[in-house]
Amino acid sequence: MSQSNAKIMLVDDDQGFLTLLSMRLGAEGFTVETASSGKECLTKIDQFLPDVMISDLRMDAMDGMELYGKIQRQMPYLPVIMITAHGSIPEAVAATQQGVFSFLPKPIDRQQLFDLIHQALQQKGHMATQLKVQSEHGMISRSPRMLELFEQLRMVAPSEASVLITGESGSGKELFARAVHAASSRSQGPFIAINCGAIPAELLESELFGHVRGSFTGASKDHQGLLQSARGGTLFLDEIGDMPLPLQVKLLRVLEEKKVRPVGSTHSVPIDVRIISATHRDLPAMIVDKLFREDLYYRLNVIHLGLPPLRERREDIPLLAESFLLDIAERQKPSVKAFAAGGLELLTACDWPGNVRQLYNAVEKMVILSPSPILSAAHVRWCLGDTEAESPSLAEAKNQFERDYLIEALKRTHGNVSKAARAAKRNRTDFYKLMARHNLHAGMFKASRRAAE
Repeated sequence: MSQSNAKIMLVDDDQGFLTLLSMRLGAEGFTVETASSGKECLTKIDQFLPDVMISDLRMDAMDGMELYGKIQRQMPYLPVIMITAHGSIPEAVAATQQGVFSFLPKPIDRQQLFDLIHQALQQKGHMATQLKVQSEHGMISRSPRMLELFEQLRMVAPSEASVLITGESGSGKELFARAVHAASSRSQGPFIAINCGAIPAELLESELFGHVRGSFTGASKDHQGLLQSARGGTLFLDEIGDMPLPLQVKLLRVLEEKKVRPVGSTHSVPIDVRIISATHRDLPAMIVDKLFREDLYYRLNVIHLGLPPLRERREDIPLLAESFLLDIAERQKPSVKAFAAGGLELLTACDWPGNVRQLYNAVEKMVILSPSPILSAAHVRWCLGDTEAESPSLAEAKNQFERDYLIEALKRTHGNVSKAARAAKRNRTDFYKLMARHNLHAGMFKASRRAAE
């Protein structure tokens, strides 16, 4: 992110300091909005939308950390630099543990402040780009396979074609179905989901097609089936591979005629619904075994979206885990802020047979049981409760070694990429590609020189 048009929110109850620092930042080309209290900041920030916030720690009525807590709920990726005339090591540690980008004592060193602003802008720009480019109707990814599926989703959604979504249990099939519905012309209509494997066959027929009063024991009144209830919208048939063969025949007839006959009725009723189905089963193999009708398969499989398991898109694991942490912490334990170094690596090393659903449940456990604002690697390992994360494959071990090597090289050169590349005997372009592969950037390491000094 360029500094030339960056916006900075400056908060301090010392009017003289506020004016002086505002002028200094303005002279450097920043656009500055000031607030003399946390309350005033909260009234301005939604309109101003800053790229970085600089706040005094000690203020009357609402101190800097209380303000930070409120801001983070609105703008979780806004870097915040905390300043104070009463700086101390314990305060600095507490602030950074809760997610504050950096901590500076007064009087402020001019160059140090501008260096930190530059690093904060780099982080903000990097994260904002990720979120903008790699999100689709609530789903986030940096995996090339998933980004291709997002593109397919955008092309498929406006049509009326039936969609079959395949993938392992927990890989996000229903979320994808909801995204197709949300991006379609039927988005204002209902989205109704039913699990074909969770309902007994005799009840599933009634649920789908409806029934008339007296059609069977217990049918005390007419019942409208889901094919009618979803009029103008989408019906999601989850685990379609578990549907009994007799019902498959009836569903095929409904899809061909676009009419449904409730159980016990002599009249058919027109339907207006888009069908999206999903399964974790191998339907072509089931067709060979006479367990699934081939004609129904082709009727449902006009468009096929195959979701990869989480272990085949490991680059998404840190992204998903951090997103889940923010969501879960906001609702259940706001004191938890982030993963410590090493925690995300442990999660990435797991195979996650239960896929995204299992990862979400694991992060929820980690947040609820966390004794501190930061989820340490030891806590993550303990919550995982097995040795899978400590026994990566050879490819994963090589990948981890490469990342650790890059980090160590950049630490030694304080973020000087040219020097680090020479030490690694790689050209500068290749070294930058390796850094990008491991989500590293030079700004992470440039502060280490000042810390060492």
